[in-house]
Order: sequence, then structure tokens, then C-alpha cells
Amino acid sequence: MRVAPAGGTAVQDHVALAEIELCGELIIAASAAEDRLSMESIDQVLRVAEERAEPPAA
Repeated sequence: MRVAPAGGTAVQDHVALAEIELCGELIIAASAAEDRLSMESIDQVLRVAEERAEPPAA
């Protein structure tokens, strides 16, 4: 069995961490809502409009 070495040498996947954060925000929004989240509400939580407004990276 292999065990990760002690000392904080873990590699961070920034994309995966961002996705986990967004999932957490969705869970919080869904638990606070009285009913199912609308597509517009989901887009707002995921900041879809902000992503569309930003110019594409070169």
C-alpha cells in the first residue's frame, strides 16, 4: 500500500477546487430555497452571466 508522504506535498487541482466550491454554493442555495431552483437561479449562483460577459482569453 502506498501512502502520501507527510509534509504537504499534495498537488492542487484548481479547476476541481473551483467546481467543488460552485457545488457547495448550489447546495447552500438549494437548501435555503422554499422550492426547486429555477434555471435562472442556478445560473445566478454559478455566475453564468459573468462568465459570458468576460472577453475570451487569448
